[in-house]
Amino acid sequence: MKRKINALPLVLFMAAIALSGCKQSNANTIRIGFFPNLTHSQAVYGYADGDFEKVFGEQYRVKWQSFNAGPAEIEAMFAGEVDIGYIGPIPAINGYIKSNGDVKIIAGAALNGAMLVTRKGLIINEVKELAGHTIAVPQFGNTQHLCLLNLLSANGLSTIEKGGNVKVIESSNPDTKTLMDKGDIDAALVPEPWATRLIDEIGVNVLLGSGEVWDAGDYSTAVVVVSAKFYEKNKDLVKKFLQTHIDITEYINEHPEEAMKKINDKIGELTGSKLSENILKNSFSNMIVTFDPNVSSVNKFMTIYQEEGFVKSIPDKNKIYDFEILNELLRDKNLSEISVEP
Repeated sequence: MKRKINALPLVLFMAAIALSGCKQSNANTIRIGFFPNLTHSQAVYGYADGDFEKVFGEQYRVKWQSFNAGPAEIEAMFAGEVDIGYIGPIPAINGYIKSNGDVKIIAGAALNGAMLVTRKGLIINEVKELAGHTIAVPQFGNTQHLCLLNLLSANGLSTIEKGGNVKVIESSNPDTKTLMDKGDIDAALVPEPWATRLIDEIGVNVLLGSGEVWDAGDYSTAVVVVSAKFYEKNKDLVKKFLQTHIDITEYINEHPEEAMKKINDKIGELTGSKLSENILKNSFSNMIVTFDPNVSSVNKFMTIYQEEGFVKSIPDKNKIYDFEILNELLRDKNLSEISVEP
């Protein structure tokens, strides 16, 4: 007579091995957040070329997390779903405040890359002529919104909420295109490639080019952030990440045409729509791909963010930055270091 075999111990043993493998896999997973757009070019290029996977080695798995808005990426970082991320400076600032310092800016990614445009048929020559008009920004409290508030203030204007006569609305970039084409809004301050798309596709007018929106075009558009918890436990990995980030930045600037094609192909794969060659080229000409976060502009953003009432205070502002590893790598390449003091 055949003896019956109790399979339960074997099942439990195999389950334990599986769980152990999952834990090991999660421990060796590096989660990178980014947007599938041009201002996150290093992330998109690195994703397409496998550069980060190569530098981390076979013992680590890179999990790419794509987002459409900064707040969602910051919430994912809070939840432990993102370790390192490419993001706009304003969501980075907000994340630093809400996490009591757990979100750190460790490098820059892009500068400039936004324009203030007016609808077809509305030709004005100065920002002060926007009085009485409706202007769209991609999101309240984001980089373009703060740029606009700064511009209005500098030209003696203010929003309806502040007792002025400029109406500012929140609108996604695709919706802004529709609203402007229909004449339902008068102007918009939008990032690339949407600024160039609006010019090429619906004939909007440029009121301020990318070099005029803020401090002669010298302002942060995207930065690299890291969870402080991940950073403290994995400085060697952060160093490998930043080394690759610097290398990709230099490659994009030295081989722009080849890099643009690879970035555009990946954007097309991720979003289902590639940019036309003309829009791609013109958009890139309006931004700077860099590892310098432009501390001065981020500090100004923090000041305006507080003055406009988005937060009551920002404690220990300089602690939002940690350039220890970035500067070590820059010294090795005989490049200028980044200072917390602008």
